Amino acid sequence: MSVFHAFRSADAQRESGDAPERGRARRIAGRAATVLACLFVLVALDAPDRLSRLSAGQLVRIPVEALVVTALVLVLPGRARRWVAAPAGALLGVLVIFKGLDMGFDAVLVRPFNPVFDVSFLRPGFEFVDTSVGRTAAIGAAVLIVLLMVALPVLMALAVLRLTRLAVRHRTGTARSVAVLGTVWVASAALGVQAVPGVPLASGGTAGLAYDHARQVRTSLKDRGVFAKQAAVDAFRNTPPSRMLTGLRGKDVILAFVESYGRSAVEHPEYAPQVDAVLDAGTRQLKAAGFGARSGYLTSSTAGGGSWLAHSTLLSGLWIDNQQRYRTLTSSSRFTLTRAFGEAGWRTLTVQPAITRAWPEASFYGYDKVYDDRNLGYKGPRFSYATMPDQYTLNTLQRDELAASGRKPVMAEIALVSSHAPWASIPSPVPWNAVGDGSVFDGMGKGENAAWPSSGKIRGEYRKSIEYTLNTLVSYMLTYGTKNTVLVFLGDHQPAPSIAGQNASRDVPVTVVARDPAVLDRISGWGWQDGLRPASNSPVWPMSTFRDRFLAAFGSTPSGTPAAAASHR
Repeated sequence: MSVFHAFRSADAQRESGDAPERGRARRIAGRAATVLACLFVLVALDAPDRLSRLSAGQLVRIPVEALVVTALVLVLPGRARRWVAAPAGALLGVLVIFKGLDMGFDAVLVRPFNPVFDVSFLRPGFEFVDTSVGRTAAIGAAVLIVLLMVALPVLMALAVLRLTRLAVRHRTGTARSVAVLGTVWVASAALGVQAVPGVPLASGGTAGLAYDHARQVRTSLKDRGVFAKQAAVDAFRNTPPSRMLTGLRGKDVILAFVESYGRSAVEHPEYAPQVDAVLDAGTRQLKAAGFGARSGYLTSSTAGGGSWLAHSTLLSGLWIDNQQRYRTLTSSSRFTLTRAFGEAGWRTLTVQPAITRAWPEASFYGYDKVYDDRNLGYKGPRFSYATMPDQYTLNTLQRDELAASGRKPVMAEIALVSSHAPWASIPSPVPWNAVGDGSVFDGMGKGENAAWPSSGKIRGEYRKSIEYTLNTLVSYMLTYGTKNTVLVFLGDHQPAPSIAGQNASRDVPVTVVARDPAVLDRISGWGWQDGLRPASNSPVWPMSTFRDRFLAAFGSTPSGTPAAAASHR
């Protein structure tokens, strides 16, 4: 027992000696946690919702939200104080998530996140990361995002509660600080004082963000009714086939969307010298072969991504800028440009090499045939996001459809995806008679998990991809184009701001190429530039107006006109 008591006595002495050390460690840890909580809340409040605004100067601003909540908790009793602080912190955590989403959507799609429409972008986003950098990275990113979305509101609520307890313990000092900072905030807001150039000292951005998203939700919920009224107007819905597209009878019409081919490609100083040279050389080559061309601009309904929104906008004649409108459209009986061709006697088809699974929306467009990754017969390598080179896509159209004898004229809508981000792998052209099943491209691609080009090279790789597709289109027309071939090619949207530049327009070039001069004569009143390159002052139309302008130019009569009424009788 004496030995036992001796050990107990020694332990007690060590514990009493360690107690001050543990107390000091707890105090240090507590102060560190308080500082971290303060920084956590400050960064959350002052962080911008655009990457372009991200700077150290943002973190020296005075957030009005912090002053209001602090003043409120100082005057509330204990239990009510907690019921204010914890929800306020959780709400701030949710708003931080919205800021992150806004940053991502602005960087890619040049607009803020829409909580009503944009949940549907999660799947395409996952697939894009999967095909760009691999399944493991895509799953890891998805798991990390889910964890952050759960953790941020919880951690922010705990941080605000901790700061609330600190404020109440030092009530007098906190009240004085709030009064002083509130006065400074009001004066700074009134006088426009800046923390650093371009960054106001008085901050209210988080409250403004909450208001903007609340208003956005209200507007988005009303959009279905707005869209229904717009969709009810259709000048060509009842036009009989005999009065449809009479100016293109006997012509094969190829409508090709060039991925990420925006106005920046032909005007941005980093791309224009080389891309314009390709367009000008193509104009000369086509002219020598008897082809003419006219070019202008359309304003796309999307930017940075969401190609299907642009496709549906052009084909339907309606402005499709969100997923709700797209779903409503594709479940309707709207008269599309492809249906106009089909009813007027053309065989209609689409070639979509990036579609790798069932595409139920295809039935809405009225195609006679859908070609996609599963039935195009490609045996070559993948080029990052692009499942196959544009040359193979065009060659398959020619081989399987246009080279057939005794056929009807063809109207083909094609997606050319070699210029799709991440521009990590660009094919090289081969002789058209050597394309075959695509195995000729072996050794050129980097596979479906190709990495993004380095930041110093990505713009150059984007430019090269556009040059590749434009050269391929010109070469296709020189090789296979006839007097009965009409090519319409355009961009679907501008690339992301990191490529197009901040504040770039949503304009995309559009060009009509034909050997028959009568085709181009029909659009002579459009004011478009001769050649493949639109002029800087070329007309700019909303993409949604193209359907009706095109139908009217090529002999279609709106259903309400006397000519259409007579044809019904």
